[in-house]
Amino acid sequence: MLNQYSNFWFDDKNSSLVDDFLGIDEKKKGKDLIALAGYRRAISNFVSIVTGKSIPVKFNMKDASYTDGKTITIGSNLSDKNFDVAVGLALHEASHNLLTSFEILKDLESKIPINIMAHAESKGYTRSEIKSHIKSLMNWVEDRRIDHFIFTTSPGYKGYYHSLYDKYFYSNVVDKALKSKRYRSEIWESYEFRIINIHNKNRQLNALNGLKDIWNAIDLKNINRLKSTENSFDIACDIYMIVLNNIKDTVQTIDNETGEVTYTPAEGNENIEGSGDSEGTTVDTDEGTLETDGKDVNDDGSALSELSDAQEKSLDNAIKKQADFLNGDIKKTLMSKKDANQLNAIEESGASYEEVGDEELTYGKTKSLVVRNLTKNLIDSDTFYVADSSNGYRYDRDEDLTFVEEGLRLGTVLGKKLKIRTEETTTKYTRKGTGRIDKRLIAELGFGNTNIFSQSFVDKYNKAYLHLSIDASGSMHGSRWNKAMTSAVAMIKAADMAGNIDVVVTIRSTHSSSNRYHSGGDYYPLIMVVYDSRKDKLSKVKSLFKYLNTSGTTPEGLTFEAIMKDLMPGNGSTDSYFVNYSDGCPMFSNKDMYYHSNNAYKHTRKQVERMKNLGIKVLSYFISDSYQYDSDNKAFISMYGKDAQFINATNMMEVAKSMNKKFLER
Repeated sequence: MLNQYSNFWFDDKNSSLVDDFLGIDEKKKGKDLIALAGYRRAISNFVSIVTGKSIPVKFNMKDASYTDGKTITIGSNLSDKNFDVAVGLALHEASHNLLTSFEILKDLESKIPINIMAHAESKGYTRSEIKSHIKSLMNWVEDRRIDHFIFTTSPGYKGYYHSLYDKYFYSNVVDKALKSKRYRSEIWESYEFRIINIHNKNRQLNALNGLKDIWNAIDLKNINRLKSTENSFDIACDIYMIVLNNIKDTVQTIDNETGEVTYTPAEGNENIEGSGDSEGTTVDTDEGTLETDGKDVNDDGSALSELSDAQEKSLDNAIKKQADFLNGDIKKTLMSKKDANQLNAIEESGASYEEVGDEELTYGKTKSLVVRNLTKNLIDSDTFYVADSSNGYRYDRDEDLTFVEEGLRLGTVLGKKLKIRTEETTTKYTRKGTGRIDKRLIAELGFGNTNIFSQSFVDKYNKAYLHLSIDASGSMHGSRWNKAMTSAVAMIKAADMAGNIDVVVTIRSTHSSSNRYHSGGDYYPLIMVVYDSRKDKLSKVKSLFKYLNTSGTTPEGLTFEAIMKDLMPGNGSTDSYFVNYSDGCPMFSNKDMYYHSNNAYKHTRKQVERMKNLGIKVLSYFISDSYQYDSDNKAFISMYGKDAQFINATNMMEVAKSMNKKFLER
């Protein structure tokens, strides 16, 4: 689990990160939409597991950052660092969807008992203010009820709640304020602050008259006794009545002309100390029994502290965040419509990051991007330069780019020979000692012949799996790319005609999370599944392949490692092949690693060995010019073994022909 739950949040130096999450950060760099897609997917899974329901988790599109009982909204400025608190907030809102009755909020005022309404009005509060007070108290009690439910039914997720509470309730300034002279006068604001933070270990139950009665009415240790939102509402009303019974009296004003009587809350300075007339009292808390000396000191007898001007300001901000949390008004970073459309395309493509690298060979690890489904929406989003709309315009105008049409034509020729792969040959052997009884030989039992059994043997081709991975780095541009893709399309077409050959085609490149081009250290290996015959139709080749092109560098083995778990192992009934097209040696670097030369060769070799151990036959082709460096030859052989071959771009179709021969071998 990211960040080991809330460990990250105990570092006060990083408190500004919650502002990023709340959307009040200053300058923002481009969003990493692939990471955001992964975060939303993970949070959605958490929500589904905890609630047992499929509740949609959506990014905030129009600042509707409240729980509506049907969906969960999250801010779009997520990262590994604030993931814990985002999960906690999503789970909190999801538990509202699961357990809270939103009907009670629709006409809350009419549900408030008449005696409470009259009592509050006599204290000078308007109906609107009374409703606000009751709602605040009910939300707080309801939060305690539903959070306790998650704590007891899904204890493995408690850490996310700890992160959430640490940011909204357990700040240093709130701790200090609870033990200060602030909020010790019997007015609503004082009661609200101390009730909201009554679960804080620094609560001072002797700070206000009636606060101990409120503590007993809430009975946090037995909060599970509340079974519904209506129960939470009833407790909120009980608390409010205690508050009203202890709050300062109002000033009565009579209009001389109309005779109308109005009540105004008495002026109270919540900064002053208590009246000082309270006697010492005994208080039962979670920490044990405490003897106090009255309201002019804290419950443990310590002196009341003073808050500095900076702390006063910080406290005001903390109280506002708490109020926003209770009212479901947490500000969440908006996502633009453009980003939302792009994000949807990325999620449809199944894109995700996979950690790759070897500490010994690459001196670090990095993220590799795996895109598991090429779609038209992904192309139109222009997220990846190797697969975007501009490539289609270029293909249509460039007479030298013919790999779709030419590949389909040549594949048809090759595929005619592969049709025999679906044929089965049955050979029957008679007069055997075991097998199935041959009725024609039963009569021979009378002559003492007991070999009246027959055996049939079916000879057929194994099912084949071909993973063709093509280097889409910038150096492959032009003739090499056109010929390599022609060969790939030909194999796709031929296999489609054969019927029992699965083909997966991937292209390898690099990608920047900030935009599609290399930008500083935000640079990752990319491998994209552009065709998978197990779920794609041949029409995908005809309609989408023209949008594919070259870009970036050669991350080679890093992308092999990223896709490893998706490869099909070979066995007695399946022949599995991994075919690699490349025109160079590994070359990649970002802020995490420098992937080059011998260590990159060794890492790639390690991935090739892993494939072979899975029963996969690895065939690698170095697409070269008429002249190539001897060092490149040695490096390529060191990675792929003695079976590695060096071919010219004009001979790429020979690869397709040789693969056809392998498919026809028994």
